[in-house]
Amino acid sequence: MSPLSARITHLERSTIRSRYPRTIGRNARLGSHGSGPESQVVILHTDSGISGWGLVAGAVPPAEQVVGRTVAELFDPAVGTVDATVLGLDFALHDLAGQLLNLPVHQLLGACGESSIPAYDGAIYFDDLDPQDAPSGVAAPLANCAADYAMGYRAFKLKIGRGNRWLDRAAGDARDIEVTHAVRAAYPDAHLLVDANDGYDCDGFLRYLDAVAECDLYWVEEPFLDDADDLTRLRKALDRAGSSTLIAEGETDPDVAQLLRFAEAGVIDVVLLDIVSYGFTAWRSLLPRLADLGVTASPHAWGVPLKTLYAAQLAAGLGNVGVVEGVPGQTLGADTSGYRFDDGLLTVPDSPGFGIPLDPISTPNT
Repeated sequence: MSPLSARITHLERSTIRSRYPRTIGRNARLGSHGSGPESQVVILHTDSGISGWGLVAGAVPPAEQVVGRTVAELFDPAVGTVDATVLGLDFALHDLAGQLLNLPVHQLLGACGESSIPAYDGAIYFDDLDPQDAPSGVAAPLANCAADYAMGYRAFKLKIGRGNRWLDRAAGDARDIEVTHAVRAAYPDAHLLVDANDGYDCDGFLRYLDAVAECDLYWVEEPFLDDADDLTRLRKALDRAGSSTLIAEGETDPDVAQLLRFAEAGVIDVVLLDIVSYGFTAWRSLLPRLADLGVTASPHAWGVPLKTLYAAQLAAGLGNVGVVEGVPGQTLGADTSGYRFDDGLLTVPDSPGFGIPLDPISTPNT
C-alpha cells in the first residue's frame, strides 16, 4: 500500500510570526515594512500519525472537503497538488507527502539542482530617509549591509526609486546613485542587485544606469511599469554597454502570458513570480517552460523568511534558479536550523518534507 493512501483526519489552522532583525523601512511605493508579519499556516493530520504543514497559499477549503480523503486523491508527487479546489493547502501537501514518503521536497521534485543555492539579502530599504525628523543618510543602508554581511550574506539587493514618492525626482535619483556607489565601494566583491519597484520611467532609469555603470550590477528588477518597448530599450542599452546585467521582472501584478512573451523576445532574463501567491505546484509547471526559453527563475520571497526556504527547495529540486531572495529574520515556533547559511550559500536539509519541524505550542489555533 502506498504511503500516500493515508487519510486526512484533521485540518488545523494556525498562525506563525516572523521577526526581522530590525524594522524594515520604505521602498519606492510603500511605507515602513515593519518588524515582521503574522502569517496563516495550515496543518494536515493523517490516520498514519504523520502530519505536514505550510503557509496558506490561497483560500483554505472547508475541512469537510478534505477530511476523509487520501493524500493521493489530492497530491501526485510528479506534479504537486492535483485538486484545484485545495490549492490553498499546496505547501502543507508538499510537506505532508515528503513526510509520508520520507523524502525531502527537493528530492520529491527530482533533485535536479544544487543543494546549496546562492541567496541575496533582500532587506536593504530606504532607511536613509528615517527617522523623518532627522534622516540617517547613507550611513543607514551601509550599516544594514554590514549587519547582514555578518549573518552570511554576500549579495545585496538595494531598493531604489526614492524620487517616485519620498523625495523630489532629482534628489531621489541622486540618493539612489549615492547609495549604489557607497555599497559597491564598501563591498567590492559582492553581487549588487537593484529593485526600483516600478519607481522610474524608462528615460530616468537609463540615466541611473549610466551613472552607476562602473558598479557592475548583477540584475535590475522592475525598473518601470512593464512595457515591451521600454524593456527592449533597456535590453539594447545594456547590450550596447557590453553589460552582463540581468533584467528581472514579474513580482508586481504578474501577467504570466506576457512574461513568457517577454522571455521569448529576449527582453527579460529572470522571472520573479511570488513563491506563495503563484504557488509551489504552479512553479513546478512553469520552471521547465522558462528553461526552454533560456530564462531563469528567482521566486519572489520577500516578507516571510519561510518563503526563502521554500524557494531554495524549489531551486534544489528543479534547478534553473540562479539565486534566491533572502529574508533575514526568524520564524517563531518553527525549527529552521536544518537549513545552513554560510558565505552566501543556503543549503537545504535532507530531512523529510520541507525539513521544518513545527512547535504546536507556539502556533495557537485560529
